[in-house]
Amino acid sequence: MTVLKCPKIGPFIEQERIDKIWPKLRVLARSSPTDKHTLVKGIIDSTVLEQRQVVAVTGDGTNDGPALKKADVGFAMGIAGTDVAKEASDIILTDDNFSSIVKAVMWGRNVYDSISKFLQFQLTVNVVAVIVAFTGACITQDSPLKAVQMLWVNLIMDTFASLALATEPPTEALLLRNPYGRKKPLISRTMMKNILGHAVYQLTTIFTLLFYGENLFDIDSGRNTPLHAPPSEHYTIVFNTFVLMQIFNEFNARKIHGERNVFEGVFNNIIFCSIVLGTFSHTGNL
Repeated sequence: MTVLKCPKIGPFIEQERIDKIWPKLRVLARSSPTDKHTLVKGIIDSTVLEQRQVVAVTGDGTNDGPALKKADVGFAMGIAGTDVAKEASDIILTDDNFSSIVKAVMWGRNVYDSISKFLQFQLTVNVVAVIVAFTGACITQDSPLKAVQMLWVNLIMDTFASLALATEPPTEALLLRNPYGRKKPLISRTMMKNILGHAVYQLTTIFTLLFYGENLFDIDSGRNTPLHAPPSEHYTIVFNTFVLMQIFNEFNARKIHGERNVFEGVFNNIIFCSIVLGTFSHTGNL
């Protein structure tokens, strides 16, 4: 690590001078709260790099409030920190341990990924369900997915799926990739490909069973039943296939960055495994 002994930074230092210093700066010794605020502002306003930098600052004193407020992420000490510093910060280190910053970053990324995972899963389910219900109702005059079945999918399956995907434990691999950009959309291009690709696969399977299932399984067609009739064996196969594809889609939703092995670390999450097994066993009773 390179240690640069810099002269005291004044509050009105030119941006050009800061741009020459901060890319090489590793340690700023004996800095005052004013120096810290000036450095934070200088890095944020810098145009040396193409991408705008995300600045994090630690502080515990009352005079550190402006720097903590100006920074993108402010870390205050929970034990030694003053009330002013805590109010101005975004994250409070309750144990005053700098190593907790790494854990905070890891958990923050994990929470963001958990939201993205559920969005990928939920959007896939909704896209397929809406298209199947609408198209089936237009062609066969009755939706192949009944209201009670849709209610079961939304209230039971999706609720537990969100719990399963939100309880993925964080790993150190989260720290190896670059941080998300400030203007990066919540649904990335990789997620969009996964949603559309899996939706096309599910729709192809569902419509094949819907219009040719009676020939494949040698059963009576459910499309010829009277309106609002009890679910037929044909439509039961369609619904169970739809649910089973959503269960396996939960495994696909665990990876949102283009990873190949969707089963990696799956047994580390007991809640996920329990929910998948419970949903799978309950599906057979529908």
